[in-house]
Amino acid sequence: MKHTPLLEDLRLFCQVAHKTSFAATALELGISKAVVSKRIGMLEAALQVRLLHRTTRRVSVTDHGEIVRQWAQRILEDVEQMGEAVTQSKLQPQGVLRICSSSGFGRNRLGPALSQLARQYPDLKIQLELLDRPVDLLGEGFDLDIRIGVVHEPDLIAHRIASNQRVLCAAPAYLEQRGTPDILAQLREHDCIVIRERDQDGRRWKLQGPHGPETVKVDGALSANNGEIVHQWALDGHGIILRSAWDVESSLAQGKLVRILPAYQQTADVWAVTTSRLSNSAKVRACVQFLQQWLQARARCARPGAPRPDTDAPRYRR
Repeated sequence: MKHTPLLEDLRLFCQVAHKTSFAATALELGISKAVVSKRIGMLEAALQVRLLHRTTRRVSVTDHGEIVRQWAQRILEDVEQMGEAVTQSKLQPQGVLRICSSSGFGRNRLGPALSQLARQYPDLKIQLELLDRPVDLLGEGFDLDIRIGVVHEPDLIAHRIASNQRVLCAAPAYLEQRGTPDILAQLREHDCIVIRERDQDGRRWKLQGPHGPETVKVDGALSANNGEIVHQWALDGHGIILRSAWDVESSLAQGKLVRILPAYQQTADVWAVTTSRLSNSAKVRACVQFLQQWLQARARCARPGAPRPDTDAPRYRR
């Protein structure tokens, strides 16, 4: 290595790698594209490797660039945590907080919650990205992934922030035309509107019922990777859906949808997922605690008289 790279150049490189564009990075930072290109060139000269493949439309990370990006993420996180320790910022969350979530939950629940979080912690700079695909937290530079359902990755820490279930429902018009199923197996004979979120198998519905867990394979003419579209198709009478209670509670209350097979449900708790390296971060901890309180308070308001949602300590997955 010819020279020691500057922290700001490492941070800039990570942003370019994430945006895959000099122009988009320059626009976000409020500097010129030429400055971005010059700083990346200086970093490549210091490390004596080529970090990016450049084309007229976008840039992509080279093999050496991927190694540098991974180390840069660790270095920048360590520097941030060192600053927190020195300035005692654990008492007052601050800095950039990058969060991702699925589109439907992000718009309808997480967005309003983060609006209030920003008011409570004015020193936080919150960046939210809605992604209906699996996310590499460390590789993509996210502090938190707010997701619904089971957390499979053994190397992540999952904090349950709200209890939730998926329920079966359909429009009255569809049930009048096709009939109401009496047992789970009859779903095979119905039009089911499936959703494939974050690389999950949307056509195999595993539910908890009176006799324990049961799985049924469903099919139908319509499918989508967006929950709001699936919800609307159900309202239009196209078939049966399996959706989160928070998503359909208003439609059920207004009679626009009818719950079917009410003895069956699918656990779909809301989790705040992070990496072990960020588990002691003040901003992450403050966000998780706030979301727990905010979402649970609204769950109680939506279901008067319901028991208080579980507030157990975060569950650690190793």
